[in-house]
Amino acid sequence: MEPNSEITKEKYGVDISSIREAQVRIDPYIHKTPVFTSGSLNDMCRRKLFFKCECFQKGGAFKFRGACNAIFSLNKDQADKGVVTHSSGNHAAALALAADLRDIPAYVVIPNNAPNCKIQNVIRYSGQITYSQPTLQSRETTTTKIMQETGAVLIHPYNDVRIISGQGTIALELLEQAPEIDTIIVPISGGGLISGVALAAKSINPSIRILAAEPCGANDAALSKAAGEIVKLPETNTIADGLRASLGSLTWPVVRDLVDAVITVEDQEIIEATKLCYEVLKVVVEPSGAIGLAAVLSDSFQNNPAWKDSNHVGIVLSGGNLDLGVLWDSICGL
Repeated sequence: MEPNSEITKEKYGVDISSIREAQVRIDPYIHKTPVFTSGSLNDMCRRKLFFKCECFQKGGAFKFRGACNAIFSLNKDQADKGVVTHSSGNHAAALALAADLRDIPAYVVIPNNAPNCKIQNVIRYSGQITYSQPTLQSRETTTTKIMQETGAVLIHPYNDVRIISGQGTIALELLEQAPEIDTIIVPISGGGLISGVALAAKSINPSIRILAAEPCGANDAALSKAAGEIVKLPETNTIADGLRASLGSLTWPVVRDLVDAVITVEDQEIIEATKLCYEVLKVVVEPSGAIGLAAVLSDSFQNNPAWKDSNHVGIVLSGGNLDLGVLWDSICGL
């Protein structure tokens, strides 16, 4: 189909051309992740599912795509001063890894309640960690202080056109690997992933459906869609630790205009979907990464006539950075 002419860089800051440029820029560094299928899960969902396994991406999550695009977009003067970000884990590790590949410093602000496995990833990739309180205000204040002290360039976890363009390369790959897909379900938090996917996918196929999957305990995107403006929650409560951020000024317009609906699911549904990824797909996925499967299994998707024609569904398994020590201890305690 012809590209969607209404999706322009002037309107959203990102378009299909910037996403294709990102694909070329990051190609030497990323994994082209596989797409898995499962007859058993197809039968459960009564659809054909295509799992885009970003849990196999470098750094264990899709975040490496955007981080890599941002890092290798910097000119030499910028790069020499290093980069800084704040993140609960996956973006932090991805930025540290991308910076390490370019041999520049990465200053990473991490909330002190982040999962240990994600902290260890940052350390493994030579990121320089500063801990903050687990509030957005503390994260941002600490990040600003580091910027002032070092001159490092801020690479925001999602509200950055370089990040959004990098994440959009997932859709380019997925629609090459499974062109019959008519619907893509994507986890939503700050919106960088779903913005990139929506911009790329709807530019290629304007009729494709883009659905967001969100925990009930962090349902700001669903509330924002209903209100027609960004709604921020005073607190979040979900097992999906990677899905607790709020939409940004760059991601909200894309979510508002191009995301067809937000499906919210309970934590217990996320846990069940995570177990299915382990038991059926044989893939290690963190709860945030399994939420797309939880959404397609949910009553709100299965029984909604709006999605009766969604027969070939792409699901982004966004990451696999689960604290396996906690899981192993729980198994041993049985």
